[in-house]
Amino acid sequence: MIRENIDPGLRALIVMGVSGSGKSTIGEALAKRLDWRFEDGDSFHPPANVAKMKAGHPLNDQDRRPWLEAIATEIERVAAAHSHVIIACSALKRAYRDILVHGRRDTRIVFLDGSEDLIASRLQKRKGHFMPPGLLASQFEALEVPTAEEHVVTVPIDADIETIVDEIVRKLPTP
Repeated sequence: MIRENIDPGLRALIVMGVSGSGKSTIGEALAKRLDWRFEDGDSFHPPANVAKMKAGHPLNDQDRRPWLEAIATEIERVAAAHSHVIIACSALKRAYRDILVHGRRDTRIVFLDGSEDLIASRLQKRKGHFMPPGLLASQFEALEVPTAEEHVVTVPIDADIETIVDEIVRKLPTP
């Protein structure tokens, strides 16, 4: 169900956070709620990045740049088509979010905020993901928490999926 008072000019939401924060789960539930398309940012990684992470090595900024640019290109394509997309993407640093959003008014960051202990417990239960739990510490070290000037929607992740999605929708910009 689409909420009537969400800003109709909003084209993209980037659901961000460290690995295990629930980006894909929350992004998919939010997309279903808003009737928007969902994309997992992991699908934009070049094969070399996936191989590096599978081997237990964190990505550096040089590794991430083509990945972030590919996501930004998709956001531009969706906005030009007057469509909507929700993309799950770690976007841990301000510089990364700047590449993704680069001043766009039709794109918002949704930050899934949770403690390292909570997320570590989730990662221990997750099966079949290329990001090993051992890299969580490096993700928290790299995380630059988004600031209000980034027009971020911050939600705690210590609730059930429906409650988290309700909170995001409640905080989205209105016309």
